[in-house]
Amino acid sequence: MTIRIALLGAGRIGQVHALTISRLNTVRLVAVADAFADAANNIAETYGCEIRTNEEIETAQDVDAVLICTPTDTHADLIERFARAGKAIFCEKPVDLDVDRVRQCLKVAAEYDDRLMIGFNRRFDPHFAELKRSITDGKLGEIEQITIISRDPGLPPHSYIAVSGGIFRDMTVHDFDMARHLLGEKLTSVSATASALIDPSIRDLDDFDTASVVMMTESGKQVTIINSRRATYGYDQRIEVHGSLGMIRAENQRPVSVEFADVFGFTRPPLHDFFMTRYLAAYEAELTSFIQALTTGAPMSPNGQDGLAAMLIAEAALASVKQDRTVQLSDIA
Repeated sequence: MTIRIALLGAGRIGQVHALTISRLNTVRLVAVADAFADAANNIAETYGCEIRTNEEIETAQDVDAVLICTPTDTHADLIERFARAGKAIFCEKPVDLDVDRVRQCLKVAAEYDDRLMIGFNRRFDPHFAELKRSITDGKLGEIEQITIISRDPGLPPHSYIAVSGGIFRDMTVHDFDMARHLLGEKLTSVSATASALIDPSIRDLDDFDTASVVMMTESGKQVTIINSRRATYGYDQRIEVHGSLGMIRAENQRPVSVEFADVFGFTRPPLHDFFMTRYLAAYEAELTSFIQALTTGAPMSPNGQDGLAAMLIAEAALASVKQDRTVQLSDIA
């Protein structure tokens, strides 16, 4: 069975997904839609699909599913629209920056079979997936602490920051989802600090470029998240899980994994420069999971409720910074 897909949005992440589709035997890219003609033309010419409007895709009989890779403020409307049209939906995070709008959107999706998957790609990274397997297999015993480090190589443009929803909703939200995924236990409290150390003018946009978060579960398990919008040495992505029987660590990845030694010491090649290359395998595994769920009827995971849960934690982290206190997630939910 071949799943026929339409791509909504031909920007940076849309291009990553188009490449992934081209590598999968059970998927065919039928159409692409984008407000910018050059972007759509590039995808269409590279992968041999048609350029169509959203309206044409909505009523198309040769489209089984849509991949929503458009700007954030369009996600909720497009999810509702294509759910009503009977299409399965993969949507990049977040559903929306407003949690009430997220709830409204998920209610509509649930009325129309709820075939919705949210793009938390890091769950599918093979290195992070091995952490999850080790936890599930009991190798680490009872989990006690998780440390997640995520640093981007550089600041995005101010024009992006202004519409991103802020560092917690845009960047840390991936780490919030990963913490939930690895723990398998409900988080109850959030304590966060944040600063503008890289570019103080970011405060004028009511945002931060450096953040640290400590979260707790009801049983006392701890998660520490460290974020920065600047890492001069590359795209810094690490996770460590500590348990009663041991520890497991997923270290930074490099395009070439070699080590050279001479009289001056040991050297290794640079890290990946950003998510497009660092998480390429994760994007392929993520889309494969989406296709398998469509083919077998298995539940989508991560789903809309996972997207909502991560956004609620982001709201709590922001409230913690603004109010200079630990915030209970029950108060936010």
